[in-house]
Amino acid sequence: METKQITQKEIRPVNGILMLILITIGIVAAIALIVLGAFFLNDGSTAAGVAMLVVGILGTIICPVLYAGLKVVGPNEALVLTLFGNYYGTILKQGFYYVNPFATYNNPAYMNALEKAKAAAASVETEKGRRGSSGSVKVNAKKTISLKDTTLNNGIQKVNDVMGNPVIIGAVVIWKVIDPTKAVFNVEDYTEFLSIQTDSTIRNISRMYPYDLLQTEEHENSTEKTLRGSAQEIADNMKTELSKKVEFAGLEIQEVRITHLSYAEEIAAAMLRRQQAEAVIAARAKIVDGAVSMVKMAIDKLGEEEVVILDEERKAAMVSNLMVVLCSEKDTQPIVNSGSIY
Repeated sequence: METKQITQKEIRPVNGILMLILITIGIVAAIALIVLGAFFLNDGSTAAGVAMLVVGILGTIICPVLYAGLKVVGPNEALVLTLFGNYYGTILKQGFYYVNPFATYNNPAYMNALEKAKAAAASVETEKGRRGSSGSVKVNAKKTISLKDTTLNNGIQKVNDVMGNPVIIGAVVIWKVIDPTKAVFNVEDYTEFLSIQTDSTIRNISRMYPYDLLQTEEHENSTEKTLRGSAQEIADNMKTELSKKVEFAGLEIQEVRITHLSYAEEIAAAMLRRQQAEAVIAARAKIVDGAVSMVKMAIDKLGEEEVVILDEERKAAMVSNLMVVLCSEKDTQPIVNSGSIY
């Protein structure tokens, strides 16, 4: 069953200051009518006195109710209103306004914040009774919908990369509400909806890439993306996928950033040893390649310039000695032969 789409309707309410003055004047006038009605009754003008009393009493009852229509909307905020269960309209501009006094606000994040605050207050009271300490719980959410850029730090979670290795990854999302009506009516709680979709997106994207590539010649010039080496590109992919998922809720994703990336604890030590081994092997390969080229160059130079004529056995011995000198991790100690080499 598809959710019914509600088109956003911006309302232009009456100036709140003007209505505040008029309502206050109405209350004062109602009180004055009650007083005048009492005087008229004392003077014998029953009909006029009763009429004034009735109007005055109705005024003192109705006028205070009208104060409920006064609404304040701050900068970069919106107020979504419903009237008797139907969508009434959305105030998108900042200011002090007056609307139908029976129109009520709608902000699921505010209501959930109240529920969490009540649960937290109950736990504080329990803890206070147990320890004899005091505490307080604050609700920071507002009745209005914030249109400001907001940061969601979704913490860290354990996922598997494309090779099945467990990886710890965390990301922050910069987002904002661009359609408050969709945010209120298309999902139950747009903040919780965004958090869940962020978890799902991070998990889906992370399992498409390896954490890192082997440091071998085969992968040395590889253009394959990895979580560690292509963090920005992968974050952009996360932003694209997440934007598609939350567009239905009237949200816009500004940016996604990977803030934490590491192997899970159970394989971190093993992966560190593997990386060290790969680094040693790669370094050794470079040293051997360089040593072979240097030995070849030395033998060729000696032969071309006829510095010394070596047979195959002496060449083999020379190659062996040079390779030991060039590939050794420690400084070699030369032995000078003062006699004949033959």
